[in-house]
Amino acid sequence: MVSIQDLKGKIIEGLNLEDISADEIEDDMALFGDEGLGLDSVDAIELTLILEKEFGVKVTNMAEAENIFASCTSLTSYINEQLKVD
Repeated sequence: MVSIQDLKGKIIEGLNLEDISADEIEDDMALFGDEGLGLDSVDAIELTLILEKEFGVKVTNMAEAENIFASCTSLTSYINEQLKVD
């Protein structure tokens, strides 16, 4: 089972976010947009690759991607659901 802290660490490392620590990322903070972490479309691609490489999880339903990538909480839930299925 993947913890939110594990995921935050992988996001920071994988996206080279040098100016922020895992403790500064709130669990329900928006990952994309001006109101949250401020990730963009290029980061979304990188984040998708991180999920595949680090956790062996793929996002197959692009219609749900916005909800899956909404926050660390939603992303962690998705990862753990996929790990149970496999």
